[in-house]
This record gives sequence, structure tokens and C-alpha cells, in this order.
Amino acid sequence: MSTVRLALGSAGLGRDQLDGGWWPRSRHLATEFADLVDHFPPEHGRVVRGLYSPPDWDDAPRRVAVTGRSVKVGMFPRDDTHVIYLTTSNRDVYCLLVVPASFDEAQGAEALLAATTRGNRHSAGDLLEVVTDELPVDPARRWSAASGTTSRPRTRGHRSART
Repeated sequence: MSTVRLALGSAGLGRDQLDGGWWPRSRHLATEFADLVDHFPPEHGRVVRGLYSPPDWDDAPRRVAVTGRSVKVGMFPRDDTHVIYLTTSNRDVYCLLVVPASFDEAQGAEALLAATTRGNRHSAGDLLEVVTDELPVDPARRWSAASGTTSRPRTRGHRSART
């Protein structure tokens, strides 16, 4: 059984600020990325590359061994966006929130819900700030499109990369 904590949005790739969220269990990228790749839903394609935000991780591999192969990974230089981009064999690029491994169950669940809520326009950093700074509330109400939460304009330029 998979240990990966992954949630993908239903709005369709690239329609929202985030396409989903991933909540790794540690800050060890080589281990966590291998688990993510090995358990990524096959209907979305096979992960062939990853691009990550360095402050989320304690290691910085260039390739990660996964079942039967290795996957090239790279980092954004001097970046603190708390996202990982996954390029699949379908040439789709998923932008996923990286939920800090240190989050408790309530924070992690709220962050994953927010990252997958249709119409999300929060940057990953803003989303994590809200999750850690606010008093506990009903996460489903907070992240609904009708809740009136602050929206931010989309800042990402591309949705599909040819790697």
C-alpha cells in the first residue's frame, strides 16, 4: 500500500493556481520523490522529471532512483515557492503544493484541501501561511469558491514543458 499523501484537483490541469498538493513524510527528497513517482496515478502519465523548491528539502539530488529507472530532478535557484512541478510522459506539467512534513494532521489535511479546491488562486506560500497562522476552522468552508477568501492573480507563465 502506498504511503504517498497526494491530492490532485478536479478542475483540470492548469486551470487553477495549483493542480494539487503533496504531503511528504520527511525532508529527504530522494526518498519522498521516489515514493511519489512510484505511486503517481498511472492515468495521469508516468513522471519523467521533477523541478522543486530547494528550501523544502535537506538534500539536492540530480537524479532519483525509482522502480526500474531513474528520474531527473532539478531545483529553482534561490526559490521559496513551496511547489514541485512534475512533468509526465503525456507532456503535462503538474504544479503541486509541497506541504511541510512537519504539519500536523489538521494542517496537512487543510493544505491538501485548499490546494485541490476548484478556483484556487492562492500561491503556495500564501496558502501555507494561512494554514499555519489562522485559528482552526472548517477547512471545507474556508477554501470553497464562495467563501470570499483573498484571491491572487495567476503568476505562473507556462503549464506544459517539453523536457
